[in-house]
Amino acid sequence: MTKVMTYLVPGLRTPFCRVDGPLKNFGAIQMSVPVAQAMAKIAKPDLMIWGTVIPSLGYSNIAREIQLDAKLDAATPAFSTVMACSTSMVGVFEAAGMLSDHAPLAMVGGVEAMSQVRIGLTQGLSNWLRHVMQARSIGQRLDAIAGIKLADIKLDIPSVKNRVTGKSMGEHCEEMAKQWKILREAQDNIAYESHARAVKAIAGGFFDDLVINVNGTARDSIPRADSTREKLGNLKPAFDRSLVDGKNVGTITAGNASPLTDGAAAIWVANESGLAKLSANQPRAKLLNYEIAGVDIFTEGLLMAPAYAIPRLLARNGLTLNDIDLWEIHEAFAAQVLCNIAALESESFLREKVQVNNPLGKFPWERLNPNGGSIAIGHPFGATGARILSQATKELAAMGAGKKAIVSICADGGLGMVALLEGV
Repeated sequence: MTKVMTYLVPGLRTPFCRVDGPLKNFGAIQMSVPVAQAMAKIAKPDLMIWGTVIPSLGYSNIAREIQLDAKLDAATPAFSTVMACSTSMVGVFEAAGMLSDHAPLAMVGGVEAMSQVRIGLTQGLSNWLRHVMQARSIGQRLDAIAGIKLADIKLDIPSVKNRVTGKSMGEHCEEMAKQWKILREAQDNIAYESHARAVKAIAGGFFDDLVINVNGTARDSIPRADSTREKLGNLKPAFDRSLVDGKNVGTITAGNASPLTDGAAAIWVANESGLAKLSANQPRAKLLNYEIAGVDIFTEGLLMAPAYAIPRLLARNGLTLNDIDLWEIHEAFAAQVLCNIAALESESFLREKVQVNNPLGKFPWERLNPNGGSIAIGHPFGATGARILSQATKELAAMGAGKKAIVSICADGGLGMVALLEGV
């Protein structure tokens, strides 16, 4: 039986902008529409998958809403997906499993409008208001009004916290950094390199055919040309501000963590027939394999699932760390990157926890995020998967046929997913 190959072709995205920046007036649908329209001018998709992490009471299937507002072909199926920061990456894996002779090309994307987060009512206040509005007489309404509880009179404000633990992503990552003994200096170095490489890539035109102009903004606004290790080193910890002997215990700062970001991104997923719908000049890569892992967040670090997914994926394909020519690892926090790589290099961790018995070797740091990562570029939760896969596909295509890449994203809830790509 002939194996059907899946290909990725870089898509388009908005500039990624810091929250309350140039895209602050765009909602999730409004921000996604120009990306979907620009993609549709390239080719007509047979399937559309889109996702966002922050929920809205205004819609449930954001993919279909974007499709209709963008005035794309309404006969094309469109559905939504969500898996925290891995949302548009899992959308790619879903699309790969749904391609067929009659649906060979999928448009997959994601978005986050962090400047447009809706504040809701608590469940108790919502129930009270519903009972008041459903009352059929003045007496019933007065009884319903009298049933209000003072404890319910408050707003439900979304936050970047794990629901089960009540801790923020940064607090969880601080715990990981302490467990793996990750130094502040190493974190700041990753942050500096992320900015320096992103600034260089922008100046060199790497992103010119990946980023569209939205509302007069045509470039990512977060990368800092004036970033230095010294400036990063002077920032105060953001999540653990405790002191021991007058020194900061916390190591994660606003400088070595990804910022709250607005943005939308898309990517093409195709089989051989789908590729024929796209320009032969567009870069492409094979999606050879992928792995999704989950960990117990009460016994493992919340963002450590890639340390399980990557070794299993490599072992299944007979590869080591050094066999991978390009590493694109999502920089939720520099500490998270360092923790996961430390685990990959630990023979005891691989053997005892991942059940991978063969050592993977040393990590090739010079191959990591060559055009900048999420710390510099930004991290709109739902859009990061499409952004990082498009970026990796373009990078890999320039390296030549047969070169391999690992793309890794950690996600809230102790989840992580990894893709293995090969240049064409």
